Amino acid sequence: MLPVLLTARLPASVMRRFDGVCDVDAFAGPDEMPYDELLRRVAGKAALVSLIMDRVDDAVLAAGTGLRVVANVGVGYNNIDVTAARARGVIVTNTPDVLTDATADLTWALVLTVTRRVAEGDRLVRRGGWQRWALDFMLGTELRGKQLGIVGFGRIGQAVADRARAFGMRIAFTSRTPRPEEHGERMRLDELLATSDVVSLHAPLTKDTERMIGQPQFARMKRSAYFINTSRGALVDEASLVWALKEGLIAGAGLDVFEREPSVHPGLLELENVVLTPHVGSATVETRTAMADLAVRNVLAVLSGEPALTPVP
Repeated sequence: MLPVLLTARLPASVMRRFDGVCDVDAFAGPDEMPYDELLRRVAGKAALVSLIMDRVDDAVLAAGTGLRVVANVGVGYNNIDVTAARARGVIVTNTPDVLTDATADLTWALVLTVTRRVAEGDRLVRRGGWQRWALDFMLGTELRGKQLGIVGFGRIGQAVADRARAFGMRIAFTSRTPRPEEHGERMRLDELLATSDVVSLHAPLTKDTERMIGQPQFARMKRSAYFINTSRGALVDEASLVWALKEGLIAGAGLDVFEREPSVHPGLLELENVVLTPHVGSATVETRTAMADLAVRNVLAVLSGEPALTPVP
């Protein structure tokens, strides 16, 4: 049987796909697999199933002399040196599509929570700070008639836009690839930032997009606007976001991802108008199981000589 390394245990229903086909070596620790251990255990493996926090660089690929495929459990693959993998003849796959709806739903959970001050109100009630109802108490912001600006209009960005229509919002978007105009109004990034009431980030993390949102971009936004990020934390200069929030240049933020996970800029922790979640955009039982299942099916396809189901572009 072909040897496969898993950097974490997968759901039992998914693991059964390997029965009688592969000899599985799965890391059983409660935290992420240490890099040094990954280097050691990848030796002699035909496949590697990795998570987004695993660094699969050229050294790992070199140590895995028998590797034929690296299957990342996640739509992103910035943790993998794809160029080095191709040079070594290693196929890299990811798990697009299956997490689109869950991530779009979480994006909207953040939009509603920050614009209607849900988390802030929850904290107020829990600490006994709610004394009475008042006409001007805990006022939030309505979304109907406002503009949602989506930066990066791939599968998840479009799913977020689909949900926005139920709230009566106008859609503006930026995209590197052509998109039908019926999806919304295509804008340059500067124009989108200056005119949107909610800005939601859905771009992939590349060398070109790293820290694409910083002080100049936040300074262009409306003072009444909200910033949402459920894509990758490193797309944003976190210190600049703290500056914009503290200076009142934007009204609030909802973040599921952070620049140096799991660390969070201490300035964000001090602010009431920021909603923070621990990178749980795809964290439903159904979606995480589907992601793991797709990764395993990619492994089995490649090892059986078939094309990968979802190779990275």
